[in-house]
Amino acid sequence: MAGISGTRSGQVRVLIVDDEPALTEVLSVAVSEAGWRPYPVPDGHSALREARRCAPHAVVLDGMLPDLDGIQVLRRLRYENPELPVLMLTARDAVEHRLDGLGNGADDYVTKPFSLQEVVLRLRGLLRRSGAERVRTDDSVRVLGDLLVAAESREVHRGGAAVALTAKEFDLLSLLMEHPRQVLSKAQILDRVWSSSFDGGGNLVEVYISSLRRKIDRGRAPMIHTVRGLGYAIRPVEDGR
Repeated sequence: MAGISGTRSGQVRVLIVDDEPALTEVLSVAVSEAGWRPYPVPDGHSALREARRCAPHAVVLDGMLPDLDGIQVLRRLRYENPELPVLMLTARDAVEHRLDGLGNGADDYVTKPFSLQEVVLRLRGLLRRSGAERVRTDDSVRVLGDLLVAAESREVHRGGAAVALTAKEFDLLSLLMEHPRQVLSKAQILDRVWSSSFDGGGNLVEVYISSLRRKIDRGRAPMIHTVRGLGYAIRPVEDGR
């Protein structure tokens, strides 16, 4: 999963370094839902490059990586930014690794398996102590479940993966995100997104909803729903369970 661009925004940025795609995905979702911006990478070299690019406010760093050892990455991050908060992820039986991490500048650690709530709480504590919690979430960034829409940069991510949209698709998605769980009629959508009435406007809305679904919901549980006879709504996946 590629990290979200827009490197110096006013939002808290969290670099997530782990080679397990499923784990980086759920961590990215948890970070997004906390109101921060995730930058997931799969290895140590990528972590160092991304840290220079995005200037994170905090790092979640796995102790075991496929290229560099987590301690090596920690040392290099510390060399370039001594004040950067780092939360290490370690195996339950890796006592030496935890001690090495703390001895080399890690601020805290959690052992696998862990709860996402614990990771977020520990990150929040590190961010608060470092002063980064004063960098508030950009009001233009909306998060619903694992879907993130950034109005200023016009970027969309679902589950940490970038989704490329056309200008009108983005405007339509933004409108739905402004009214989560609320059913919007075709007429409301047409008026807000196209600002006028077109012949066959209802068909136009259907076409764009269909295209948006293919991009947002492809390969995942659907978030964009048709309410027969009324219109369309966007809901987090858990609402449909």
